[in-house]
Amino acid sequence: MSTDRENQPGNSQAKPGEWLQKAMPLILGTAGHIDHGKTSLVRALTGVDCDRLPEEKARGITIDIGFAHLDISPYRVGVVDVPGHERFVRNMLAGATGFDLAMLVVAADDSIMPQTREHLEILRLLGLEHGIIALTKCDLVDETTREVVELEVRELVQGSFLEEAPILYTSASTGAGIPELREALKGAAAKCLSKPRPRDAGWFRMAIDRSFVMQGHGTVVTGTVLAGQIRVGEEIDWLPKGERVRVRGLRRHGEPVDFVSAGMRAAINLAGVKHEDVQRGQELATPGVLQPTRVLATKLRLLPGAKQLRHRQQVRVHLGTLETIATLSLLDCDKLAPGEEGLVQLFLEDQALAVWGQPLVVRQASAQQTLGGGRVIQATGRKLRRRHLKDLEHLEQQACADHQSRARVTAWFSGYGGISPADLVREAGWTLEEAEGWTAQGLADGSLVEISLGGTRKRLLETARVEELEAMLLEALIRLHDREPLLSHHERQKVEAQLGWLNDQALAAGVLDRLIKRKVVVGPQGRVGKADFKPRLTAGQRRLKEQILEAYRQAGFQPPDKASFSAVAGQNAGSLDELFGVCVAEAALEKVQEGLYLASQHERAMREKVAAELGRRVELGQPGLTVAEIRDLLGTTRKYAVPLCEYLDRVAITRREGDLRWLAPNKMAENPVAKG
Repeated sequence: MSTDRENQPGNSQAKPGEWLQKAMPLILGTAGHIDHGKTSLVRALTGVDCDRLPEEKARGITIDIGFAHLDISPYRVGVVDVPGHERFVRNMLAGATGFDLAMLVVAADDSIMPQTREHLEILRLLGLEHGIIALTKCDLVDETTREVVELEVRELVQGSFLEEAPILYTSASTGAGIPELREALKGAAAKCLSKPRPRDAGWFRMAIDRSFVMQGHGTVVTGTVLAGQIRVGEEIDWLPKGERVRVRGLRRHGEPVDFVSAGMRAAINLAGVKHEDVQRGQELATPGVLQPTRVLATKLRLLPGAKQLRHRQQVRVHLGTLETIATLSLLDCDKLAPGEEGLVQLFLEDQALAVWGQPLVVRQASAQQTLGGGRVIQATGRKLRRRHLKDLEHLEQQACADHQSRARVTAWFSGYGGISPADLVREAGWTLEEAEGWTAQGLADGSLVEISLGGTRKRLLETARVEELEAMLLEALIRLHDREPLLSHHERQKVEAQLGWLNDQALAAGVLDRLIKRKVVVGPQGRVGKADFKPRLTAGQRRLKEQILEAYRQAGFQPPDKASFSAVAGQNAGSLDELFGVCVAEAALEKVQEGLYLASQHERAMREKVAAELGRRVELGQPGLTVAEIRDLLGTTRKYAVPLCEYLDRVAITRREGDLRWLAPNKMAENPVAKG
């Protein structure tokens, strides 16, 4: 079994896991300066020593986050003990992910110190609303000193979420105040749970804070479950690795369980994952919801005592359990002064996972000072233009409390990229069920349109966006019709290319298909034109066109040369190219090669004759056809046989091997004898 303390069995006498699933889960985090007795207090409360590293034992200080659990029926509280040294604030921030309530620890013989203040500010930036205050080492000072320290602490927490929190006098060495502290924590837990809890997100998410190997089981990762629920045997995304992994086993506070859910500390045994590939800052989530990003938008508030920030300055960002360097882009100003707030984008060195409303903390790049924080407005943003009024107005709307407005803005920012339920989860803070309902309603009321991208791929777009693209395609067709007024249809690739700036050929094709389905655009296969467009041929051009078609119908597989019509075209000789284009567009002629055409009925007959003869030969076990044999089969000459054979190769009727033509693989599949 693992020696990891978070994974050690508790002292419950019930069958492992049974009562745990019924206990109300909460996460309690410690906060405070180094050597103020946080770890000793946790040990006095829970019996667990959270200092697990040899270096922590040797130096007598907490370096990394530690874990324990506290049973105060009906609550089972997961306890996260964080380091107090300024050099390890990054570890404190990683551990603070998912705190429900906090215990601010202040030593009575030391009073308020730098990390007391910094940890309190961090808790405020993370949005904590509940907690208590513990004065430790009270056995080392007299009553007057305790009272003075209490007054100093009250002044410190004024205006914060701890303003009315109880202050408990304790001593881990004598046990004084520990029972009262447990009762105070029970009261804080009740108060925390008395408020409406966040809605069930409908999808699972856990930020990884540690990884280790369990003998006989493999890699285990731990973290606080931030949303949803996961069961043994289910598959989840391992991000930003982008790999799908299976949950082999689950443990909570050292006991095996069938599932874990939001608000719980969890140890997850992952199948097929190497321990050395796991890093703090990675996450596990329901497949398809989270999307790695290097661009985040937030409304950043600087702390009153922070240093001024400039545009393009580098900062250190803490998001979930991730710590990374970022370049700051101030969108609505050039400098941000202490105590001010501004819209910013953060361009991250490492990929991050985020959702709307998730708190983040910004520190100096040197990690010497906490500067401020905010909540994520855009979880997978694109680069926005500075001081661009429309972008800033929409970003402000996305920061608002009205989640319908956030959904509309999310759709606006998604542009032609489309919107999905997962986008609304990430960018608007919706539950998965709400997001799926919104998209279904949008399709029903016509505010959203589903565009096919080929195969099973589809994309949801705002109707207004689709109408914009349709209008652009129709305008492109009008320009082509004006340029070549004799052509009723144009190559659809040429039309789709008019939206080349999209860099999304599948979307252009899907929008054009929608116009074809509604018969706004019509045409034979591979060509399109406006349904209401009529070619403007003169009487002479119409007569010449009929002459051309009759000549090709009569010629069979020995068609006339295109240039031969110049002599009979007269004043319409300049229109010959366009007239041949009209005949091809109307599917009356098929172009074999430059200057060589076949009447469409003869082209179809050629395909059928050659395919039938090759199929017969396959059935009899005979070799393929030579050019001379195809020439004789079609009743033509070598002058035409060679280009006709090359054409059959191009349209995948035949395939060439040396001097022989064989039935192409797709035609073989259509021939039951050849297929067998």
